[in-house]
Amino acid sequence: MSETSQKPNPNDRAPRVEYELPVAYSSVTGFVTDWAVNLSRGGLYINTDKPLPVDTVVRLLVTLPGAHFPVELKGRVTRTNALGATTANQSPGMAVEFVDVDDEKRSRIGEFVERLRSEFPPEDDVAIRK
Repeated sequence: MSETSQKPNPNDRAPRVEYELPVAYSSVTGFVTDWAVNLSRGGLYINTDKPLPVDTVVRLLVTLPGAHFPVELKGRVTRTNALGATTANQSPGMAVEFVDVDDEKRSRIGEFVERLRSEFPPEDDVAIRK
């Protein structure tokens, strides 16, 4: 018997963790490597001086610590912060929502986020960096 997945409610914000991860993504010039600095099972935020336009679909390669190979994901840019127009709390970059992600990959990312959240509870105001 197959299991059906419910589509997540866009208003439900998944638990996230501040953590630096290397990420490569497709752009008009090929693959670019930057740092993801905020990760949840539903997406990530990439620090970049050249964010892609909102609604751009990208191919992502995310390297999770302890994994032998990067996780390949598909995402959609949902929000950008241009260089020079950033808020006090947000660096230039773009938020990317994962799309068409299979349960195994979403589970691996979710487990990683939960492990970090348990090791570094959110009440710690210090950013978690590796």
